Amino acid sequence: GLPGAAQGGVRPGPHLHGFRNDTALSTRAAPAASPTQATPCWRVEDFVVAQECGRCSSFQAKTVPECGPTGFVERISCAASKRDEFKSCRSAVMEAHVFWRFVGTMMCVAAVFAVLVVCRQRVLDRKALEKVRKQIESI
Repeated sequence: GLPGAAQGGVRPGPHLHGFRNDTALSTRAAPAASPTQATPCWRVEDFVVAQECGRCSSFQAKTVPECGPTGFVERISCAASKRDEFKSCRSAVMEAHVFWRFVGTMMCVAAVFAVLVVCRQRVLDRKALEKVRKQIESI
């Protein structure tokens, strides 16, 4: 086996950011005879995050296949093979932004429907009072 294969690419250091996205495969594949070339080095070796998760530039979006799934990429430096590779990642900042935008949208929708309920209730109350008034006048 390879050195560090038992750890499966665990990041050294106390910091974790974003979410792991192990489903993004590198498309830089060599002949099938060498499985270490077909598999990204961060899957089988210890690695260090050389560049934190960040939004892909327009150039990277066209040239780096790992930008496709999330639009964010981090540069990984593998310890044993000394290779630098890109890895698709999810930005915690982006996830928080999407979450709060969703919460804000739902609050606005709730406010609109609350106003509609109050207006409808006033219309129904007015109709009920008018009906009672007509019944009293007919006596």
